[in-house]
Amino acid sequence: MSRLRLKLLHTWATLSPRFLPFADIVTPDLPLSRLFRLSLFQVSVGMALVLLVGTLNRVMIVELNVSAALVGLMLAMPLVFAPLRALIGFRSDHHQSALGWRRVPFIWKGSLAQFSGFALMPFALLVLAKQGESGNIAPWVGQFTAAVSFLLVGAGVHTVQTAGLALATDLTPSESHPRVVGLMYVSLLLGMIVSALLFGALLVDFSPGRLVRVIQSAAIATMVLNVVAVWKQEPRRPERGVLAPRPDPSFRDAWAKFCEGEHTIRRLAIVGLGTMAFGMADILLEPFGGHVLNLTVSATTLLTALFAAGGLLGFGLASKVIAAGAESYVIARRGALIGVPAFLLVIAAAPLQQPLLFVIGNFLIGFGGALFGHGTLTATMNLAPRAQVGLALGAWGAVQATAAGVGMGLSGAIRDIVNAVEAAVSPLAAGSASATGYLAVYGIEVGLLLVTILVTAPLVRQALVERRPEPTAPEAVA
Repeated sequence: MSRLRLKLLHTWATLSPRFLPFADIVTPDLPLSRLFRLSLFQVSVGMALVLLVGTLNRVMIVELNVSAALVGLMLAMPLVFAPLRALIGFRSDHHQSALGWRRVPFIWKGSLAQFSGFALMPFALLVLAKQGESGNIAPWVGQFTAAVSFLLVGAGVHTVQTAGLALATDLTPSESHPRVVGLMYVSLLLGMIVSALLFGALLVDFSPGRLVRVIQSAAIATMVLNVVAVWKQEPRRPERGVLAPRPDPSFRDAWAKFCEGEHTIRRLAIVGLGTMAFGMADILLEPFGGHVLNLTVSATTLLTALFAAGGLLGFGLASKVIAAGAESYVIARRGALIGVPAFLLVIAAAPLQQPLLFVIGNFLIGFGGALFGHGTLTATMNLAPRAQVGLALGAWGAVQATAAGVGMGLSGAIRDIVNAVEAAVSPLAAGSASATGYLAVYGIEVGLLLVTILVTAPLVRQALVERRPEPTAPEAVA
């Protein structure tokens, strides 16, 4: 081996862990390669989210001429399973199998649901788009099959993510949880970015046949990613399986015991308020840039990458400072505090007609939202009783996903209602380019963030008091 290669290998081996992301999570039993492999389930989740909310949203409306109202209903279908994440997590805590696995069976079932939904989806969409042109197909056929496909994908995504995060918590010590959260969400964002680029490139020359191939390729990729992610990850413990059966506690009793924890309801309320505050703008930022600031399609498309960049920076910073000893709710509160001026910048961009303020605000929204999400999820992982990890993470995911979906649904309705009222009062000032509806939604988000900050304050004060060193008593004089 040449002297140069030996020097490069020595330099790489002795490189400080601060230059190697997530290197300080590893233990002799949990190498970095195994952690990266485990995070692949988040890549499959990110791919599914991009395909549903991004690619198919546009394809169904533009290329397949499906009603926008029907598309909105289809995209809302996965939210049906969001409240069930707490039940999924609870079941994975107490699952009994001959092999002694708890999390892997749920990840496998979720993967099968995702695969089945993607396998059915392209044909369902084609039937939905063509049913108006053929009198041989009843309208309900396409609608029913499309709804089933979206429901299957939604069930799979929620099951895989809940059980996968619980498995990551099982495998890592509590002091590593901040880094684990960062790794999992960086993988989610990278999966979304890469998937968006791939789907966009593959569907440039759109055709029904190409759409079928792309969605079915996503189905195969889902199975491959998730199988590789969980391969030899969860240890087999037959003593907790059906060979040694034990009474299965009821979900109601487990939930009541979980709610007995200190500030449980407050913590879940914080997740819901903050997620809705950051999530209402998700479907409005790009239309706002086009309608109000007259940005081009390419310019508004870059906002997604900018938002993701802010999220990556936020997750990286949160992982570092929480691992260094910062309190999780302090970081979550700082994320909410950053969100307030971020939305104010977006609001100010409209009357001032300054796209730069909009761009900066969009970046800060992604950054603040990442700090908030990381802080609340890390707190949930650290505070969850060992026997209720799945239930705790499921409750967090249920509140987070439901609040995000409701927030996005309300944002579009609020914008349309405000613009309709404006049109009725002042027809000359109304129109699709009116900023009033958008600004009303952003104002509500600022209000929700302020409420989130207030609700978080007691937890922040308690955390700081608990960290304060006890005064040492003077030694007794002999």
